[in-house]
Amino acid sequence: MSDDGRQQTGHERVPNRQRRRFPGISSRAYEHPADRSALVALRKLSGFDTVFKALSGLLPERSLRLLFLSDSVRVSERQFQHLHDMLLDACYILDLEKVPPMYVNQDPQPNAMCIGLDEPIIVVTTGLVELLDEEEMRAVVGHEVGHALSGHSVYRTILLFLTSLALKVAWIPLGNLAVMAIITALREWFRKSELSADRAGLLVGQDLRASMRGLMKIAGGNHLHEMNVDAFLEQAEEYESGGDLRDSVLKILNVLPRSHPFATIRAAELKKWAESRDFQRIMDGHYPRRDQDKDTSVSDSFRESAASYASDVKTSKDPLMKLVTDLADGAGDLGGRVRRGFDGFRSSPPPKAGPSDTPQEG
Repeated sequence: MSDDGRQQTGHERVPNRQRRRFPGISSRAYEHPADRSALVALRKLSGFDTVFKALSGLLPERSLRLLFLSDSVRVSERQFQHLHDMLLDACYILDLEKVPPMYVNQDPQPNAMCIGLDEPIIVVTTGLVELLDEEEMRAVVGHEVGHALSGHSVYRTILLFLTSLALKVAWIPLGNLAVMAIITALREWFRKSELSADRAGLLVGQDLRASMRGLMKIAGGNHLHEMNVDAFLEQAEEYESGGDLRDSVLKILNVLPRSHPFATIRAAELKKWAESRDFQRIMDGHYPRRDQDKDTSVSDSFRESAASYASDVKTSKDPLMKLVTDLADGAGDLGGRVRRGFDGFRSSPPPKAGPSDTPQEG
């Protein structure tokens, strides 16, 4: 063991506390079913790599790399060493052979991203570094390494490019609509990919409470003494189940422009996965291997994705999802339920009182 408690073999470094390692783990082990089915389908497409290599000439990847190299701080043994150690640990645990370059960018907004077509790079902002403690930050670094292992950086880069393109072609009739349709679809996928990466962060940090604290801080700032994990999760429960059909529509409208799910929802989803049999099997060493990825069935992945969405709809407490479930089960009075659900969108005059000016019960 080294002086700082880290076992070293040549240039290899291992975690500074006992954590499980997952040799040869496939990203399929932690990917959300909707994320996984999209990735498997894309990887199976003939000529997919050729198309993206051709597209890479249009994307500002080289410009981004030069920008971060020239105007950010590259993490290394000499700069932000604690982040460098976390990065090595995360790659060691998830068995990612090539360690991605990592940069710290001056920005008070807490954020992190993994971008790049040929090779992923990880960027974290100073706002995030200053906000999180070591174990919380470890989960974030694991989150970004999970993106790299899954190949998400390619699609994230395309999303950034298309978002920029949408602003430039906004004046072209119908042109912006086509680009925005693609962006909307990519954002829906990317929100699911964030749930996948949260799981990767948990596999790296192996500390659920730290992952929860990090999400709370992203939502409410560095005031942990004023916050409570259980109360934070209750917010997610209230968000999912509260309100009526009006609120269901507003939730959809609120989430459409976002690339990330809401923090409370991410926390609830991660806790549910941490308590699942799937997570326990991974921790016990039973997980899909990378050398089996080529044998993955697209149809099986789509079936898993469809089953996941169906389960989400069936177990959801959201009023709109409950209505869909009831209709699927043959429940009647659709018109009445929809009218009651949307009554709040319009203001109606109060009912007139009877002859005695006393409201009558029906």
